[in-house]
Amino acid sequence: MMHFLLLFSRQGKLRLPKWFTPIPEREKKKIVRDMTTMVLARKPRSCNFLHWKDLKIVYKRYASLWSSVCLSENELLALEVLHRYVELLDKYFGNVCELDIIFNFEKACFILDEFLLGGEVQETSKQVVSRSIEASDMLQEAEIDNSDYDLELGWP
Repeated sequence: MMHFLLLFSRQGKLRLPKWFTPIPEREKKKIVRDMTTMVLARKPRSCNFLHWKDLKIVYKRYASLWSSVCLSENELLALEVLHRYVELLDKYFGNVCELDIIFNFEKACFILDEFLLGGEVQETSKQVVSRSIEASDMLQEAEIDNSDYDLELGWP
């Protein structure tokens, strides 16, 4: 099971945190600081797996963003999860970059939630996740169009 997933920049700025287990806020800040420090201090050709406390950290760099996952089992699955998430982001945003995560934070979280649930992979198919995201976008646009129509009619 995954305990948390973090996306952060090369400068150590946290861009997207996702916590799958309840952790106190003070501990979260310490974890983020530890993870960014440990991962950014590693040499480029180092192994992508770290041991931390009784858990395993799996990390990977994509362009200017570092992705890391803390889990208790199956490091190779975690690498696949990170890669699949970046593929989903690429498919949605085009060629995803750090600014896409910053300015579309809610959408990046939504995509992650469509893919992972409670620290476990919910859906493995990129097509199914993409269709779900498209359907959500269409529903959101329909609601916006509907609310504009209501305003034209003078309805609250």
